[in-house]
Amino acid sequence: MRIVSVNAWGGARYDDLVAWLPTTGADVVCLQEVTRTPGMEGWTRFEDDARILPQRADLMSDVRTVLPAYDGWFTVSDSGPVTDEEHRVHRQHFGIGMFAGPALVQVGARAAYVHGSYADHGDTWPHSGRPRAAQVARFADGGRFVTLGHLHGLRDDGGKGDTPARRAQAQRLVELVEGVREPGDLVVVCGDLNLLPDSETFAILAAVGLTDLVGTADTRTSSYPKPVRHASYLLVSEPDAVRSFEVVAEPEVSDHRALLVEI
Repeated sequence: MRIVSVNAWGGARYDDLVAWLPTTGADVVCLQEVTRTPGMEGWTRFEDDARILPQRADLMSDVRTVLPAYDGWFTVSDSGPVTDEEHRVHRQHFGIGMFAGPALVQVGARAAYVHGSYADHGDTWPHSGRPRAAQVARFADGGRFVTLGHLHGLRDDGGKGDTPARRAQAQRLVELVEGVREPGDLVVVCGDLNLLPDSETFAILAAVGLTDLVGTADTRTSSYPKPVRHASYLLVSEPDAVRSFEVVAEPEVSDHRALLVEI
């Protein structure tokens, strides 16, 4: 099984992303920062008190178009205003998406919030502390089962250091994964965790048998100018089952580097 995980940055590098995804040979694609804007396609303008970004109106549908044989699953974390080219305001849903290829049999799935709960932000998006969801699915892959989870971790204006909220997020993630996995499953957890490599989150995940493959590797691209280059991670329950693992430096499809594992 080949798995791709990447924070898609709302599709800000849309052309690069949709050109690359069909070439990966991935059986499952896990995307963070996925958008859906009912009744709209093309581009929108996202704004909070710290940044202005171009975003696809419906990145979920955009990816379905280039991966037509895949089953797409979207989970919203929160909603808020975006504007189109005529400055009209639309309600955009923001969250995560998982795309499972036709060769896989999905035998279980669950989504839940690992920080906060669903929020509609009215007239203004907050910059940090927004709710976060995770998705976990169980697949039959040949002679064994794989439980795969991903999330977009909490953003905090104070940085990527450990906090009580991040500790609670890790504990909720463990509960979610443990609620889906069965004895004997190979487990993979991935995503933009918004953490430093020495975070206590990794000890919490290690307690249920998960080992991180990324470590201190740079997981950012040239689109990200800040000096702290750690964000995305991928953990497995059986390192010996990993055939290959790559933090993808080229092509650049986001401000995050994609993670690609074959198990």
